[in-house]
Amino acid sequence: MSMKVDSHRKHLAIQGAPPAFSEPIHVGRPNVVNRERFLELVGGVLDRRWLTNNGPLVQEFERRLAEYAGVKHCIAVCNATIGLELAVRAAGLRGEVIVPSFTFIATAHALQWQEITPVFADIDPATHCLNPAVIERHITHRTTGIIATHLWGRSCDVEGLEEIARRRDLVLMFDAAHAFGCTHRGKRIGGFGLAEVFSFHATKFLSSFEGGAITTNDDQLAERIRLMKNFGFKGYDNVIHVGTNGKMTEVCAAMGLSNLEGIDQLIATNRHNYETYQASLSDIPGFRLFPYDPREELNYQYVVGLLDEAKAGLTQDELLQILRAENILARKYFWPGCHRMEPYRSNFPQSGLLLPETEHIAQRVIVLPTGTAVDSSAIKQLCDIIRFALANRVELRKLLLNRNELAPPSVTALPGSVRPQPPVGCVTELEIK
Repeated sequence: MSMKVDSHRKHLAIQGAPPAFSEPIHVGRPNVVNRERFLELVGGVLDRRWLTNNGPLVQEFERRLAEYAGVKHCIAVCNATIGLELAVRAAGLRGEVIVPSFTFIATAHALQWQEITPVFADIDPATHCLNPAVIERHITHRTTGIIATHLWGRSCDVEGLEEIARRRDLVLMFDAAHAFGCTHRGKRIGGFGLAEVFSFHATKFLSSFEGGAITTNDDQLAERIRLMKNFGFKGYDNVIHVGTNGKMTEVCAAMGLSNLEGIDQLIATNRHNYETYQASLSDIPGFRLFPYDPREELNYQYVVGLLDEAKAGLTQDELLQILRAENILARKYFWPGCHRMEPYRSNFPQSGLLLPETEHIAQRVIVLPTGTAVDSSAIKQLCDIIRFALANRVELRKLLLNRNELAPPSVTALPGSVRPQPPVGCVTELEIK
């Protein structure tokens, strides 16, 4: 996959040298823990000819997820976006719901799709999660709930959010797409708030191809969601509730189960990758890794770099263009923020004035490749390239400007930002969260 990077390298690909990596390396290539086990489970699915409609593998997947997360109920669904929509509707949310803008767009869309207005609140710069200290200013007579996102596998300030929700009589739920296998104060994420929603998309460290799950300790909510994910059916020919099709298939459950059986291996790989990055990047001025809390259980799914342009001498886009020329498909997350995407950009054109931390962090984050498809050698090579680029920032910035290879800012761009172009022949990554 890669070739050795000389620590005394004189040129980068952006300067005309061959790319360091012969094939693109991605932020989140799908993990396949045990192909044989997966195929064995799929063989059973085909033998039974029970492909969907709450088959035995979906039921087993739900039981094992609930046990792992330490919750009473787990409802597997076709994807996390549908999971959010079902949880929102089952909880009776309406009017306005407070959410972070620094999250994947599905968090906001799950509300807007149901004609509920997402109201964007700022994040805590230390955690990148919704900041309870700023929520009060966004609460109006139309506010019915808060949906906070556990980001990078690091939990929100659950207690701070719970206090506000109790005092203001608001529903509290969590988008936990990043946080399966993680803990908050020693307790597994999954049982906080009224409900939490996980993603098992192909790019997540625990993948079911496509899929998600809603976890809750509320019996009535769980029963409503189970009805709603299957058109409102209760038994044959008996529809008692409005619903949709949110069911997970048996093949997706087979993938989820085979990966769940190897979850400790996946977490160990991610942790080793993170520690390799940490050791290789610890002394580079202007570039550091987002920290994890060693007291908690973590999935280490994301390796998040934070670029300080003033110290590094390169912008986020400039460094990304340098890396992509080497076939390193590092990425921005969650640029430029939901509030700068449609329809929210048009509906709330001044919302950025209340989101200074969101806009600041969006211009600093660079997410680096990890997972089972990346080994220590590749990580060290990648870090060597970052080190070389920042050490030669003056020359490289002049080269980029002189060649005029950076596209002009789009209408959604943050002030002073530019959009990098991928290298010729490089596959553009399509990835969700």
